[in-house]
Amino acid sequence: MPSNPSKAIETFPNPSPERDYEIAFECPEFTCLCPRTGQPDFATIRIRYVPDARCIELKSLKLYLWSYRNEGAFHEAVTNQILDDLVKACEPRRMTVVGDFTVRGGIHTVVTASYGGPSEGQS
Repeated sequence: MPSNPSKAIETFPNPSPERDYEIAFECPEFTCLCPRTGQPDFATIRIRYVPDARCIELKSLKLYLWSYRNEGAFHEAVTNQILDDLVKACEPRRMTVVGDFTVRGGIHTVVTASYGGPSEGQS
């Protein structure tokens, strides 16, 4: 049975909550719609975080990001919304979300939004 997009972000208990360690996700097939033209915008979404008590479950993350496919959103807004939703779901110690959008109108846009302490090792 195929999955459907969903705004629900599932988590699971951090197996090593006593230690700071970083989890990094790269999602190279992100799409949303330009709110002005309705044309698709393509991006790689990079997520780096240091979990506290909870970690993000990958399938739910995939379905969450998929849910933006038919939504209109400016690059800045969608990157910050993803950060807000992920922080709300797992309450990490630190998190950075980077929206690296493909060239549109001759301009390459990269939006970086962070939560918590200083972000380390951003790519």
